[in-house]
Amino acid sequence: MIPMTAKAPSRDATSLIPLPTNIARITTITGAALTILSTFLAWTWTTAFPGNLTVTGYPGGLQNITLTGGILTLLHALTAYRPRGLRWLTPAGTTAPTLLLTLGTLATTWYTLAAITTQLGGLAHLEPGAYLAALATLLTLTGALALPADRPYDDRGGTKPPTPWNRFRHTLTTGRPPRPKELPTWADILIIAAAYATGLYAFTYGIDTEYGELFVGYLILTCFTIAALGRAGLTTRLSHLTAKHRNIALAAAFIAAACFPLTQTNDTYTNLAASILIFATVALGLNVVVGLAGLLDLGYVAFLGVGAYAAALVSGSPESALGVHFPFWAAVLTGIGASLVFGVLIGAPTLRLRGDYLAIVTLGFGEIFRITMLNLNGTTGPDVTNGSMGIPNIPDLEILGFKFGETHDILGVPIGRFGNYYLLMLLATAVVVLVFRRAAESRIGRAWVAIREDETAATAMGINAFRLKLLAFALGAALAGLAGTVQAHVITTTTPDSYQFAGTVPPNSAFLLAAVILGGMGTISGPVIGAALLYLIPNKMEFMQDYQLLLFGLALVLLMRFRPEGMVADRRKQLEFHETDQLDVPERGLPDGAVGVTKAEA
Repeated sequence: MIPMTAKAPSRDATSLIPLPTNIARITTITGAALTILSTFLAWTWTTAFPGNLTVTGYPGGLQNITLTGGILTLLHALTAYRPRGLRWLTPAGTTAPTLLLTLGTLATTWYTLAAITTQLGGLAHLEPGAYLAALATLLTLTGALALPADRPYDDRGGTKPPTPWNRFRHTLTTGRPPRPKELPTWADILIIAAAYATGLYAFTYGIDTEYGELFVGYLILTCFTIAALGRAGLTTRLSHLTAKHRNIALAAAFIAAACFPLTQTNDTYTNLAASILIFATVALGLNVVVGLAGLLDLGYVAFLGVGAYAAALVSGSPESALGVHFPFWAAVLTGIGASLVFGVLIGAPTLRLRGDYLAIVTLGFGEIFRITMLNLNGTTGPDVTNGSMGIPNIPDLEILGFKFGETHDILGVPIGRFGNYYLLMLLATAVVVLVFRRAAESRIGRAWVAIREDETAATAMGINAFRLKLLAFALGAALAGLAGTVQAHVITTTTPDSYQFAGTVPPNSAFLLAAVILGGMGTISGPVIGAALLYLIPNKMEFMQDYQLLLFGLALVLLMRFRPEGMVADRRKQLEFHETDQLDVPERGLPDGAVGVTKAEA
């Protein structure tokens, strides 16, 4: 970032629209203020569009999304003047986050106006407030594009010609944030707590959206806001704090997640949150196999099914062929043990294969499990699983007198059945996170990473690759069995069709693998975020059900193009997929007569 006392770079080299810097900033601030004002005016005259955008003086529905974007844009635009109270918002630069927030607000606003026009049948349904919002967001974008970049554009090396696209990409880059001033421990803890509280509020708002249009607007602005916070350097500072106080950060994340049922008035969305936790836990188990050990498993959802069926058979269901009723701890051990045994039985003969061959074998195992569960129906095989009917009527849990099927009051807030199972699944997720973290930081975890990077080299260094790959396979299967045990009691039934390789409803092997890859292989938060998005988006965007797989594929292509390391990536993946400045040596920092090596020369 250029200091305020330094000479600003020329407009032609740093901005896309030739305007003086002060005029550009004033234009951006004015446009953001008008955008905020427009949300207090009516955007349409009819209540046929969801959200009631007909009220003047009180924003509603998608207007709240635009209002939030306008406020964030205004705050970041004001940081260019470096006011004392807002300096912490943009430690790495002001232009990039302002431009990203402007784009997010514009995209949300214009999506809303397009949805109103399309659903209601014409521009005649728009009120003056809608036109003001459209013009105000365009004015804000014009000013943001004219802002000088946080770093001067230099094309003298010839590697990046000064095309509009290259200049636009350069505008969205920032320098490294300055080293923050050391704060007292209590201040660090407060910042971490505030960050997780904000995340809880944002997640709660997203999961509580009542219609698809509102969720789409929320998703658009959230994506641009996260990108803006990253460009501003805030996420880097927060990651430093969480790394410095890792145990406190994990405890804060657990407490924030545990508070979610307290924000709900019914079980409609708590059920969705519990399913997300199940999906995320299974994704973390798959992350051991794929993210740490580098084993491509396309039939991993079968281990979830093994744990679910094992628990269903011993949990007292009237339709169970065994006719036994184990306590919960015994049912959990049964599900984990069954999945662990199947993981060893499948892994022992197949883990000597590599790459595509291993993927094909695991895909076959997943299909064999599903077909076997179908055939154990008493006609084509022994009567164990009731075939396609599955094992229904799995009774609710009761642990130490606490009945999960009944409503309980916690801090004066009624917690229903799915809220109880959500808290139970949260404990299971915490156990899986602890196991994953300990395994990744151990000697075995480092050996898994070595096998993932180069199995031949790891074997040459004395690592028993087969034994360690089998251990990863067994551990991943056991974690999936743990999640399957809880899932069987949450949905009260298990059927073979719930455990397929691909389908429109997760969890299935394809979506689990996508959650790990898109979220970030080898990390803890990456698969959790990826699983939450891949489960939440199909449930909220039912109006786009026919194009779900198409949109999923498009998002996959775009993310692999612009962020192949995943949404949350570790340092190793960032160095692997992106250029770094490690070889750049400033000449003024060299001894007399020494010559620096630039990235282009390297």
